[in-house]
Amino acid sequence: MEPSGAVVRTKIVATVGPACRHRLDELVREGVDVFRINMAHGSRSEHDEIIDTVREIAARRDVPVAILVDLAGPKIRLGELYQDPLTLRQGQRVRLVRGLAPKRPDELTSTYEGLLDDIARGDRLLLADGSVPLRVVELEADAAILEAEQDSVLRSRQGIGAPGVRLSISTLTEADRRHAEWAVERGVEYISLSFVRSADDMHALRSLVGESGGRCHLIAKIEKHEALTQLEAIAEASDGVMVARGDLGIEIDVAETPVVQKRIIGICRRLGRPVIVATEMLDSMRHAVRPTRAEVSDVANAVLDGADACMLSGETAIGDYPLEAVQTMNRIMRSTERLVVDARPPDGPGCLSDVKPVTAAVLEGTGIIASRVFARLIVVLTRSGATARWMSRQRHPVPVIGMSHDPAVVRRMALYWGVEPRTSPETDDEVAFRQDVIEWARREGRVESGDCVVFVTGTGVVSEAHNAVFVQEVS
Repeated sequence: MEPSGAVVRTKIVATVGPACRHRLDELVREGVDVFRINMAHGSRSEHDEIIDTVREIAARRDVPVAILVDLAGPKIRLGELYQDPLTLRQGQRVRLVRGLAPKRPDELTSTYEGLLDDIARGDRLLLADGSVPLRVVELEADAAILEAEQDSVLRSRQGIGAPGVRLSISTLTEADRRHAEWAVERGVEYISLSFVRSADDMHALRSLVGESGGRCHLIAKIEKHEALTQLEAIAEASDGVMVARGDLGIEIDVAETPVVQKRIIGICRRLGRPVIVATEMLDSMRHAVRPTRAEVSDVANAVLDGADACMLSGETAIGDYPLEAVQTMNRIMRSTERLVVDARPPDGPGCLSDVKPVTAAVLEGTGIIASRVFARLIVVLTRSGATARWMSRQRHPVPVIGMSHDPAVVRRMALYWGVEPRTSPETDDEVAFRQDVIEWARREGRVESGDCVVFVTGTGVVSEAHNAVFVQEVS
Protein backbone atom coordinates (compact mmCIF):
# COMPACT_ATOMS: atom_id res chain seq x y z
CA MET A 1 0.00 0.00 0.00
CA GLU A 2 1.15 3.55 -0.70
CA PRO A 3 2.88 5.06 2.36
CA SER A 4 0.69 7.40 4.36
CA GLY A 5 1.31 11.03 3.44
CA ALA A 6 2.93 10.25 0.06
CA VAL A 7 0.09 12.05 -1.73
CA VAL A 8 -1.37 15.24 -0.28
CA ARG A 9 -5.10 14.61 0.22
CA THR A 10 -6.20 17.96 1.68
CA LYS A 11 -6.80 20.53 -1.05
CA ILE A 12 -5.40 24.06 -1.36
CA VAL A 13 -7.53 27.06 -2.35
CA ALA A 14 -5.52 30.14 -3.38
CA THR A 15 -6.91 33.65 -3.81
CA VAL A 16 -5.85 35.39 -7.01
CA GLY A 17 -4.57 38.94 -6.75
CA PRO A 18 -1.85 41.28 -8.02
CA ALA A 19 0.89 39.29 -6.27
CA CYS A 20 0.20 36.02 -8.12
CA ARG A 21 -1.80 36.87 -11.22
CA HIS A 22 1.21 36.22 -13.43
CA ARG A 23 2.40 33.20 -11.42
CA LEU A 24 -0.64 30.96 -11.65
CA ASP A 25 1.27 28.31 -13.60
CA GLU A 26 3.81 28.03 -10.77
CA LEU A 27 1.04 27.82 -8.16
CA VAL A 28 -0.63 24.96 -10.02
CA ARG A 29 2.72 23.19 -10.19
CA GLU A 30 3.11 23.56 -6.42
CA GLY A 31 -0.30 22.07 -5.65
CA VAL A 32 -3.11 24.65 -5.87
CA ASP A 33 -6.37 22.82 -6.59
CA VAL A 34 -8.84 25.72 -6.62
CA PHE A 35 -8.37 29.39 -7.47
CA ARG A 36 -10.61 31.91 -5.70
CA ILE A 37 -11.70 35.10 -7.43
CA ASN A 38 -12.77 37.68 -4.83
CA MET A 39 -15.47 39.78 -6.51
CA ALA A 40 -14.94 42.57 -3.97
CA HIS A 41 -11.76 43.48 -5.85
CA GLY A 42 -10.75 43.85 -9.46
CA SER A 43 -12.58 44.51 -12.70
CA ARG A 44 -14.65 42.24 -14.92
CA SER A 45 -11.91 42.21 -17.56
CA GLU A 46 -9.35 41.15 -14.94
CA HIS A 47 -11.63 38.36 -13.73
CA ASP A 48 -12.16 37.15 -17.31
CA GLU A 49 -8.41 37.08 -17.85
CA ILE A 50 -7.90 35.02 -14.69
CA ILE A 51 -10.42 32.40 -15.80
CA ASP A 52 -8.92 32.20 -19.29
CA THR A 53 -5.43 31.81 -17.85
CA VAL A 54 -6.43 29.10 -15.37
CA ARG A 55 -8.25 27.13 -18.08
CA GLU A 56 -5.23 27.35 -20.41
CA ILE A 57 -2.81 26.21 -17.68
CA ALA A 58 -5.03 23.31 -16.63
CA ALA A 59 -5.43 22.13 -20.23
CA ARG A 60 -1.71 22.38 -20.94
CA ARG A 61 -0.72 20.56 -17.75
CA ASP A 62 -3.65 18.11 -18.00
CA VAL A 63 -4.50 18.87 -14.36
CA PRO A 64 -8.08 19.59 -13.21
CA VAL A 65 -8.22 23.00 -11.50
CA ALA A 66 -11.48 24.44 -10.17
CA ILE A 67 -12.49 28.11 -9.99
CA LEU A 68 -14.38 29.58 -7.03
CA VAL A 69 -16.12 32.92 -7.55
CA ASP A 70 -16.60 34.55 -4.15
CA LEU A 71 -19.55 36.95 -3.98
CA ALA A 72 -18.87 39.90 -1.67
CA GLY A 73 -22.29 39.96 -0.01
CA PRO A 74 -23.57 42.91 2.04
CA LYS A 75 -20.22 44.05 3.42
CA ILE A 76 -20.88 47.18 5.47
CA ARG A 77 -18.16 49.84 5.38
CA LEU A 78 -17.50 53.33 6.59
CA GLY A 79 -17.98 56.11 4.08
CA GLU A 80 -15.26 58.65 3.43
CA LEU A 81 -14.10 60.38 6.60
CA TYR A 82 -14.18 64.16 6.97
CA GLN A 83 -10.65 63.87 8.34
CA ASP A 84 -8.68 60.81 7.25
CA PRO A 85 -7.26 59.21 9.35
CA LEU A 86 -9.28 59.97 12.47
CA THR A 87 -7.60 59.36 15.83
CA LEU A 88 -9.96 58.36 18.66
CA ARG A 89 -9.24 58.34 22.38
CA GLN A 90 -10.93 56.01 24.86
CA GLY A 91 -14.25 57.53 25.92
CA GLN A 92 -14.35 59.93 22.97
CA ARG A 93 -17.74 60.18 21.26
CA VAL A 94 -18.57 60.38 17.55
CA ARG A 95 -21.81 60.53 15.60
CA LEU A 96 -22.94 57.98 13.02
CA VAL A 97 -25.22 59.88 10.62
CA ARG A 98 -27.19 59.10 7.48
CA GLY A 99 -25.82 59.79 4.03
CA LEU A 100 -22.33 59.46 2.63
CA ALA A 101 -20.92 62.95 3.25
CA PRO A 102 -19.94 63.83 6.86
CA LYS A 103 -20.08 67.54 7.62
CA ARG A 104 -17.85 67.55 10.72
CA PRO A 105 -14.70 65.71 11.85
CA ASP A 106 -16.65 63.81 14.52
CA GLU A 107 -19.24 62.41 12.06
CA LEU A 108 -19.14 58.93 10.53
CA THR A 109 -21.22 57.57 7.67
CA SER A 110 -21.96 54.04 6.47
CA THR A 111 -22.48 52.44 3.08
CA TYR A 112 -25.61 50.83 4.60
CA GLU A 113 -28.06 53.58 5.48
CA GLY A 114 -30.35 51.17 7.31
CA LEU A 115 -27.70 50.53 9.97
CA LEU A 116 -29.13 53.34 12.08
CA ASP A 117 -32.53 51.61 12.06
CA ASP A 118 -31.12 48.20 13.03
CA ILE A 119 -28.87 49.07 15.98
CA ALA A 120 -29.99 49.72 19.55
CA ARG A 121 -28.51 51.35 22.60
CA GLY A 122 -25.82 49.13 24.10
CA ASP A 123 -24.90 47.45 20.81
CA ARG A 124 -21.25 47.30 19.82
CA LEU A 125 -19.88 48.15 16.40
CA LEU A 126 -16.51 46.66 15.57
CA LEU A 127 -14.66 48.56 12.87
CA ALA A 128 -11.46 47.73 10.98
CA ASP A 129 -11.65 43.95 11.56
CA GLY A 130 -12.49 44.50 15.23
CA SER A 131 -9.53 46.73 16.08
CA VAL A 132 -11.78 49.77 16.65
CA PRO A 133 -14.63 48.90 19.06
CA LEU A 134 -17.39 51.49 19.49
CA ARG A 135 -20.47 51.22 21.71
CA VAL A 136 -23.88 52.78 20.96
CA VAL A 137 -24.65 55.03 23.93
CA GLU A 138 -27.50 57.11 22.53
CA LEU A 139 -29.89 57.11 19.58
CA GLU A 140 -31.37 60.15 17.84
CA ALA A 141 -33.74 60.42 14.90
CA ASP A 142 -31.00 60.47 12.26
CA ALA A 143 -27.88 59.69 14.24
CA ALA A 144 -26.33 57.36 16.78
CA ILE A 145 -23.85 58.48 19.41
CA LEU A 146 -20.91 56.06 19.59
CA GLU A 147 -18.28 55.92 22.32
CA ALA A 148 -14.75 54.61 21.68
CA GLU A 149 -13.82 51.75 24.00
CA GLN A 150 -10.08 52.21 23.47
CA ASP A 151 -7.52 54.42 21.76
CA SER A 152 -7.58 53.68 18.03
CA VAL A 153 -7.26 55.08 14.52
CA LEU A 154 -10.02 55.06 11.90
CA ARG A 155 -9.61 55.26 8.12
CA SER A 156 -12.11 55.69 5.30
CA ARG A 157 -13.87 52.62 3.86
CA GLN A 158 -12.96 50.30 6.73
CA GLY A 159 -15.38 47.47 7.44
CA ILE A 160 -18.09 47.65 10.09
CA GLY A 161 -19.09 44.58 12.07
CA ALA A 162 -22.28 44.53 14.13
CA PRO A 163 -22.13 41.36 16.29
CA GLY A 164 -25.51 40.23 17.57
CA VAL A 165 -27.40 42.82 15.50
CA ARG A 166 -30.05 41.46 13.13
CA LEU A 167 -29.55 43.46 9.95
CA SER A 168 -32.37 44.15 7.51
CA ILE A 169 -30.08 44.22 4.48
CA SER A 170 -30.48 41.41 1.94
CA THR A 171 -27.71 38.80 1.90
CA LEU A 172 -27.77 38.58 -1.91
CA THR A 173 -27.13 42.09 -3.24
CA GLU A 174 -27.76 43.37 -6.75
CA ALA A 175 -24.02 43.33 -7.40
CA ASP A 176 -23.92 39.70 -6.25
CA ARG A 177 -26.70 38.82 -8.67
CA ARG A 178 -24.80 40.33 -11.60
CA HIS A 179 -21.60 38.58 -10.56
CA ALA A 180 -23.38 35.24 -10.13
CA GLU A 181 -24.90 35.48 -13.60
CA TRP A 182 -21.45 36.24 -15.01
CA ALA A 183 -19.97 33.26 -13.12
CA VAL A 184 -22.63 31.00 -14.62
CA GLU A 185 -21.89 32.38 -18.08
CA ARG A 186 -18.18 31.62 -17.59
CA GLY A 187 -18.90 28.09 -16.39
CA VAL A 188 -17.05 28.22 -13.08
CA GLU A 189 -17.26 25.25 -10.75
CA TYR A 190 -18.13 27.02 -7.47
CA ILE A 191 -19.86 30.19 -6.28
CA SER A 192 -19.59 31.19 -2.63
CA LEU A 193 -21.95 33.58 -0.86
CA SER A 194 -20.72 35.82 1.95
CA PHE A 195 -22.54 36.57 5.22
CA VAL A 196 -25.08 33.75 4.89
CA ARG A 197 -27.65 33.92 7.68
CA SER A 198 -30.11 31.17 6.78
CA ALA A 199 -30.80 28.36 4.35
CA ASP A 200 -33.14 30.74 2.49
CA ASP A 201 -30.09 32.75 1.38
CA MET A 202 -28.66 29.66 -0.32
CA HIS A 203 -32.05 28.74 -1.81
CA ALA A 204 -32.24 32.24 -3.33
CA LEU A 205 -28.79 31.90 -4.87
CA ARG A 206 -29.59 28.41 -6.18
CA SER A 207 -32.75 29.72 -7.84
CA LEU A 208 -30.78 32.51 -9.50
CA VAL A 209 -28.13 30.08 -10.75
CA GLY A 210 -30.78 27.67 -12.00
CA GLU A 211 -32.70 30.38 -13.83
CA SER A 212 -29.43 31.38 -15.51
CA GLY A 213 -28.92 27.81 -16.68
CA GLY A 214 -25.92 27.21 -14.41
CA ARG A 215 -24.52 24.01 -12.90
CA CYS A 216 -22.24 25.76 -10.40
CA HIS A 217 -22.02 24.25 -6.94
CA LEU A 218 -22.71 26.65 -4.09
CA ILE A 219 -20.55 27.32 -1.03
CA ALA A 220 -22.04 28.94 2.09
CA LYS A 221 -19.62 31.18 3.97
CA ILE A 222 -20.22 30.99 7.71
CA GLU A 223 -19.34 34.36 9.21
CA LYS A 224 -22.55 35.59 10.86
CA HIS A 225 -23.77 34.80 14.36
CA GLU A 226 -27.24 33.95 13.02
CA ALA A 227 -25.80 31.24 10.80
CA LEU A 228 -24.53 29.30 13.81
CA THR A 229 -28.12 28.62 14.91
CA GLN A 230 -28.99 27.09 11.51
CA LEU A 231 -25.78 25.32 10.56
CA GLU A 232 -27.32 22.00 9.55
CA ALA A 233 -30.04 23.60 7.43
CA ILE A 234 -27.50 25.86 5.71
CA ALA A 235 -25.14 22.95 5.04
CA GLU A 236 -27.99 20.84 3.63
CA ALA A 237 -29.00 23.73 1.33
CA SER A 238 -25.41 24.09 0.08
CA ASP A 239 -22.90 22.01 -1.85
CA GLY A 240 -20.11 23.00 0.53
CA VAL A 241 -19.26 25.31 3.41
CA MET A 242 -16.47 27.77 4.15
CA VAL A 243 -15.42 28.60 7.72
CA ALA A 244 -14.70 32.30 7.11
CA ARG A 245 -12.91 33.06 10.35
CA GLY A 246 -12.24 36.75 9.66
CA ASP A 247 -15.71 38.20 10.06
CA LEU A 248 -16.81 35.21 12.15
CA GLY A 249 -14.18 36.17 14.72
CA ILE A 250 -15.82 39.59 14.92
CA GLU A 251 -19.37 38.28 15.18
CA ILE A 252 -18.54 35.93 18.07
CA ASP A 253 -15.98 35.92 20.86
CA VAL A 254 -12.67 35.22 19.14
CA ALA A 255 -11.95 32.63 21.84
CA GLU A 256 -14.90 30.57 20.55
CA THR A 257 -13.75 30.34 16.93
CA PRO A 258 -11.67 27.13 17.28
CA VAL A 259 -14.60 25.28 18.85
CA VAL A 260 -17.02 26.65 16.25
CA GLN A 261 -14.62 25.60 13.50
CA LYS A 262 -14.60 22.03 14.80
CA ARG A 263 -18.39 22.03 15.06
CA ILE A 264 -18.86 23.24 11.47
CA ILE A 265 -16.38 20.70 10.13
CA GLY A 266 -18.08 17.91 12.09
CA ILE A 267 -21.49 18.76 10.63
CA CYS A 268 -20.10 18.94 7.11
CA ARG A 269 -18.31 15.60 7.48
CA ARG A 270 -21.52 13.95 8.62
CA LEU A 271 -23.58 15.48 5.81
CA GLY A 272 -20.95 14.79 3.17
CA ARG A 273 -20.35 18.46 2.29
CA PRO A 274 -16.80 19.60 1.53
CA VAL A 275 -15.61 22.26 3.98
CA ILE A 276 -12.95 24.94 3.50
CA VAL A 277 -11.14 26.60 6.42
CA ALA A 278 -10.15 30.18 5.57
CA THR A 279 -8.57 33.41 6.82
CA GLU A 280 -5.11 34.14 8.21
CA MET A 281 -3.88 30.57 7.94
CA LEU A 282 -0.35 31.70 7.05
CA ASP A 283 -0.95 35.42 7.42
CA SER A 284 2.61 36.34 8.43
CA MET A 285 3.81 34.99 5.07
CA ARG A 286 2.39 38.06 3.38
CA HIS A 287 5.68 39.70 4.37
CA ALA A 288 7.86 36.86 5.69
CA VAL A 289 9.27 33.86 3.89
CA ARG A 290 8.59 31.60 6.88
CA PRO A 291 5.34 31.20 8.86
CA THR A 292 5.03 31.39 12.63
CA ARG A 293 4.88 28.14 14.57
CA ALA A 294 1.34 29.03 15.64
CA GLU A 295 0.27 29.30 11.99
CA VAL A 296 1.80 25.92 11.20
CA SER A 297 -0.21 24.45 14.06
CA ASP A 298 -3.34 26.21 12.79
CA VAL A 299 -3.09 24.59 9.35
CA ALA A 300 -2.26 21.21 10.90
CA ASN A 301 -5.25 21.42 13.24
CA ALA A 302 -7.59 22.23 10.34
CA VAL A 303 -6.34 19.06 8.63
CA LEU A 304 -6.74 17.06 11.83
CA ASP A 305 -10.25 18.47 12.30
CA GLY A 306 -11.19 16.98 8.92
CA ALA A 307 -11.23 19.99 6.59
CA ASP A 308 -11.36 19.17 2.89
CA ALA A 309 -9.37 22.26 2.00
CA CYS A 310 -7.48 25.20 3.48
CA MET A 311 -7.54 28.62 1.84
CA LEU A 312 -4.86 31.25 1.32
CA SER A 313 -6.16 34.80 1.04
CA GLY A 314 -3.83 37.78 1.33
CA GLU A 315 -0.88 35.39 1.36
CA THR A 316 -1.26 34.73 -2.37
CA ALA A 317 -3.37 37.74 -3.45
CA ILE A 318 -1.18 40.59 -2.18
CA GLY A 319 1.67 38.92 -0.30
CA ASP A 320 5.38 39.04 -1.04
CA TYR A 321 5.76 35.25 -1.09
CA PRO A 322 2.73 33.63 -2.79
CA LEU A 323 4.67 30.64 -4.12
CA GLU A 324 6.39 29.98 -0.80
CA ALA A 325 3.03 30.16 1.00
CA VAL A 326 1.60 27.39 -1.19
CA GLN A 327 4.74 25.29 -0.80
CA THR A 328 4.62 25.70 2.98
CA MET A 329 0.94 24.78 3.23
CA ASN A 330 1.58 21.73 1.07
CA ARG A 331 4.41 20.56 3.34
CA ILE A 332 2.32 21.04 6.50
CA MET A 333 -0.54 19.03 5.01
CA ARG A 334 1.76 16.27 3.82
CA SER A 335 3.26 15.90 7.28
CA THR A 336 -0.03 16.12 9.17
CA GLU A 337 -1.94 13.66 7.00
CA ARG A 338 0.18 10.80 8.31
CA LEU A 339 -2.14 10.96 11.32
CA VAL A 340 -5.46 11.29 9.53
CA VAL A 341 -5.54 8.99 6.48
CA ASP A 342 -6.53 6.08 8.69
CA ALA A 343 -9.44 8.00 10.23
CA ARG A 344 -12.86 6.33 10.05
CA PRO A 345 -16.03 8.02 8.79
CA PRO A 346 -17.79 10.29 11.30
CA ASP A 347 -20.30 8.74 13.66
CA GLY A 348 -23.95 8.83 12.74
CA PRO A 349 -25.74 8.43 9.42
CA GLY A 350 -24.76 10.65 6.55
CA CYS A 351 -27.14 12.69 4.44
CA LEU A 352 -26.35 13.10 0.76
CA SER A 353 -29.54 13.69 -1.18
CA ASP A 354 -27.86 12.95 -4.52
CA VAL A 355 -26.48 9.55 -3.45
CA LYS A 356 -28.88 6.60 -3.40
CA PRO A 357 -28.89 4.13 -0.45
CA VAL A 358 -27.49 1.37 -2.68
CA THR A 359 -24.54 3.57 -3.63
CA ALA A 360 -23.94 4.60 -0.02
CA ALA A 361 -23.91 0.98 1.13
CA VAL A 362 -21.56 -0.08 -1.67
CA LEU A 363 -19.14 2.75 -0.86
CA GLU A 364 -19.17 1.94 2.84
CA GLY A 365 -17.98 -1.55 1.94
CA THR A 366 -15.55 -0.46 -0.76
CA GLY A 367 -13.03 0.91 1.68
CA ILE A 368 -13.12 -2.28 3.73
CA ILE A 369 -12.52 -4.39 0.64
CA ALA A 370 -9.70 -2.10 -0.51
CA SER A 371 -7.99 -2.38 2.87
CA ARG A 372 -8.36 -6.17 3.02
CA VAL A 373 -6.79 -6.72 -0.42
CA PHE A 374 -4.14 -4.00 0.15
CA ALA A 375 -5.38 -2.13 -2.92
CA ARG A 376 -3.20 0.59 -4.38
CA LEU A 377 -6.13 2.57 -5.85
CA ILE A 378 -9.91 2.96 -5.60
CA VAL A 379 -11.43 4.10 -8.91
CA VAL A 380 -14.91 5.66 -8.83
CA LEU A 381 -16.76 6.35 -12.07
CA THR A 382 -19.26 9.14 -11.41
CA ARG A 383 -21.75 11.24 -13.42
CA SER A 384 -22.20 14.20 -11.07
CA GLY A 385 -19.30 13.80 -8.66
CA ALA A 386 -21.60 12.95 -5.75
CA THR A 387 -20.27 9.40 -5.47
CA ALA A 388 -16.70 10.67 -5.27
CA ARG A 389 -17.80 13.17 -2.64
CA TRP A 390 -19.26 10.38 -0.52
CA MET A 391 -16.10 8.31 -0.99
CA SER A 392 -14.10 11.35 0.16
CA ARG A 393 -16.16 11.42 3.35
CA GLN A 394 -14.82 7.98 4.28
CA ARG A 395 -11.22 9.24 4.65
CA HIS A 396 -9.75 5.86 3.68
CA PRO A 397 -5.96 5.52 3.31
CA VAL A 398 -6.24 4.12 -0.22
CA PRO A 399 -6.04 6.92 -2.85
CA VAL A 400 -9.31 7.56 -4.70
CA ILE A 401 -9.37 8.32 -8.43
CA GLY A 402 -12.61 10.10 -9.32
CA MET A 403 -13.41 9.68 -13.02
CA SER A 404 -16.13 11.29 -15.12
CA HIS A 405 -16.90 11.93 -18.79
CA ASP A 406 -17.99 15.49 -17.86
CA PRO A 407 -15.07 17.99 -17.73
CA ALA A 408 -17.00 20.27 -15.34
CA VAL A 409 -17.50 17.39 -12.90
CA VAL A 410 -13.81 16.48 -13.15
CA ARG A 411 -12.80 20.04 -12.22
CA ARG A 412 -15.37 20.17 -9.43
CA MET A 413 -13.84 17.09 -7.79
CA ALA A 414 -10.61 19.07 -7.33
CA LEU A 415 -12.07 20.32 -4.03
CA TYR A 416 -12.85 16.88 -2.56
CA TRP A 417 -10.46 15.54 0.07
CA GLY A 418 -8.35 12.65 -1.16
CA VAL A 419 -9.95 12.50 -4.61
CA GLU A 420 -7.68 12.73 -7.66
CA PRO A 421 -9.91 13.84 -10.57
CA ARG A 422 -9.37 12.33 -14.00
CA THR A 423 -11.29 12.37 -17.26
CA SER A 424 -12.77 8.93 -17.93
CA PRO A 425 -11.70 7.05 -21.08
CA GLU A 426 -14.27 7.30 -23.88
CA THR A 427 -15.69 3.77 -23.90
CA ASP A 428 -18.91 1.99 -22.93
CA ASP A 429 -17.07 -1.32 -22.48
CA GLU A 430 -16.42 -1.81 -18.75
CA VAL A 431 -13.63 -4.33 -19.36
CA ALA A 432 -11.90 -1.92 -21.74
CA PHE A 433 -12.46 0.93 -19.27
CA ARG A 434 -10.80 -0.94 -16.43
CA GLN A 435 -7.90 -1.96 -18.64
CA ASP A 436 -7.36 1.64 -19.80
CA VAL A 437 -7.24 2.81 -16.20
CA ILE A 438 -4.79 0.05 -15.25
CA GLU A 439 -2.52 1.03 -18.13
CA TRP A 440 -2.64 4.70 -17.09
CA ALA A 441 -1.82 3.78 -13.49
CA ARG A 442 1.07 1.60 -14.63
CA ARG A 443 2.50 4.41 -16.79
CA GLU A 444 2.24 6.82 -13.85
CA GLY A 445 4.01 4.38 -11.55
CA ARG A 446 0.94 4.00 -9.36
CA VAL A 447 0.67 0.20 -9.71
CA GLU A 448 2.89 -2.78 -10.46
CA SER A 449 2.23 -6.41 -11.35
CA GLY A 450 0.46 -8.16 -8.51
CA ASP A 451 -1.17 -4.98 -7.14
CA CYS A 452 -4.95 -4.71 -6.76
CA VAL A 453 -7.20 -1.90 -7.97
CA VAL A 454 -10.80 -1.59 -6.75
CA PHE A 455 -13.38 -0.22 -9.22
CA VAL A 456 -16.81 1.13 -8.23
CA THR A 457 -19.29 1.22 -11.11
CA GLY A 458 -22.97 0.68 -11.87
CA THR A 459 -24.52 -2.31 -13.60
CA GLY A 460 -27.79 -0.67 -14.59
CA VAL A 461 -29.80 -2.83 -12.18
CA VAL A 462 -30.47 0.22 -10.03
CA SER A 463 -30.92 3.44 -11.97
CA GLU A 464 -28.09 5.95 -11.46
CA ALA A 465 -26.60 3.91 -8.64
CA HIS A 466 -23.16 2.45 -8.09
CA ASN A 467 -23.89 -1.12 -7.09
CA ALA A 468 -20.92 -3.06 -8.40
CA VAL A 469 -17.41 -3.42 -6.95
CA PHE A 470 -14.68 -5.04 -9.06
CA VAL A 471 -11.30 -6.03 -7.65
CA GLN A 472 -8.76 -6.37 -10.43
CA GLU A 473 -5.25 -7.67 -10.00
CA VAL A 474 -2.64 -6.07 -12.21
CA SER A 475 -1.19 -8.79 -14.45
